[in-house]
Amino acid sequence: MSGKDGETRNRVLGVATRLFAARGFEKVTVREICREAEANVAAVNYHFGDKLGLYREVLGQAIEVMRGTTEMARAEGQGRSPEDRLRIYVRVFMRRVVRKSQDSWIHTLMIHEMADPTPALDMVIEQVLRPRMQYLGEVVADMLQLPVDDARVLRCVLTVQSQFHGLMMNPVLSRLAPGIQPTDDQIDAWTEHNATFALSGIHALRASAVGA
Repeated sequence: MSGKDGETRNRVLGVATRLFAARGFEKVTVREICREAEANVAAVNYHFGDKLGLYREVLGQAIEVMRGTTEMARAEGQGRSPEDRLRIYVRVFMRRVVRKSQDSWIHTLMIHEMADPTPALDMVIEQVLRPRMQYLGEVVADMLQLPVDDARVLRCVLTVQSQFHGLMMNPVLSRLAPGIQPTDDQIDAWTEHNATFALSGIHALRASAVGA
């Protein structure tokens, strides 16, 4: 690929990333992307195959970041107790979800993808969500002393993970609770709250299972 072709590809990808994150796959056109990128419409087919191929490329960048978050939680929790591993998991994800950063576009892209799924959703499930749920399932299963595929473990995993979804909706949250700001102190407080809340529920579930 020549230098000029590479520059065109990068411009198209950069514009597509911004527009797909802002409006989702369906509401963005190839013509609009190329106009803003100052590229010929044929550039999308040349570099990415088609619009979906371009979207998959954007999604692939998001997936790399999201996979890195799971891997960070796993690495930091290695050799720790299940309770500590859960706290670490919550802290890593809270900082990723709440703190404003250059990766904030990933949250809005994922919200659009979940609300209006494309054929590329399987990429997210297989490369991000399934490994993430598998890891969290192992942590919860250790605490409950149950097999990973037990339905009670799955329910706990989904409950823990759902804590992050509302916090991804920053425009809504900032209106409902304007006092909540993505400062380090606030993030630490939310982390402690969510981790304690999750651990209390899991411990209560384990106690009821043992006493049954």
